[in-house]
Amino acid sequence: MTEQSNGAVLETRQLRKVHGEGEAVVEALRGVDMSVRSGEMLAIMGRSGSGKSTLLTLLGGVDVPSSGQVLLEGRDLASMTDDERTLVRRRRIGFIFQSFNLLPILTAEENVALPMELDGVKSADARKRARAMLDLVQLAKRYDHVPAKLSGGEQQRVAIARALAIKPAILLADEPTGNLDSNNGKLVTEMLRDLVNEQRQTIVMVTHDPLVAAAADRVIHLSDGQIEREEFPKH
Repeated sequence: MTEQSNGAVLETRQLRKVHGEGEAVVEALRGVDMSVRSGEMLAIMGRSGSGKSTLLTLLGGVDVPSSGQVLLEGRDLASMTDDERTLVRRRRIGFIFQSFNLLPILTAEENVALPMELDGVKSADARKRARAMLDLVQLAKRYDHVPAKLSGGEQQRVAIARALAIKPAILLADEPTGNLDSNNGKLVTEMLRDLVNEQRQTIVMVTHDPLVAAAADRVIHLSDGQIEREEFPKH
């Protein structure tokens, strides 16, 4: 499917998420309406407990809302079966985590190729695509390195290559620089920005770092499960 007529790749409508029951009920999200355009870099900020991590898990189809819709390329993730959501996550959504989530016994090339191979792509084709993605993130000389032989910044770049390999409709990044020093954090942030500028990749990232958020086209600030305000950084 293609993006919706309004240009949104991803859209939420009155998104609500409630945890617990009775007196222990917590409203993590309280009617969030937002959209992400094709080729846009959106940052989500907010204090701990504001709902930003919950929002990201719903945007990625990892969890389902208590009510409301999450529309990815016009399809409502909330109304899909678990199997349908799994396929969408595997084929249309790229994930980047703070902790990299690389398999320690696999090389950089194998880590990037594995999700494609699990989805039925021939090994030779998956490896070729993996090398192309590692080239894109400037790791051409690190194909055969296992994670322990890579710096934190290099590991995160392998994770970005892995997320890009499926040609996702959207990249979701959860604190992508959270485990990196300032220099590597700056490099990863610039790399994500370049993906938007040069590849027209759509990116949504949760971050607590104002310098990282400043690289985005738009910043949404969450407070108590609602959008408090939006900002448009100047580049």
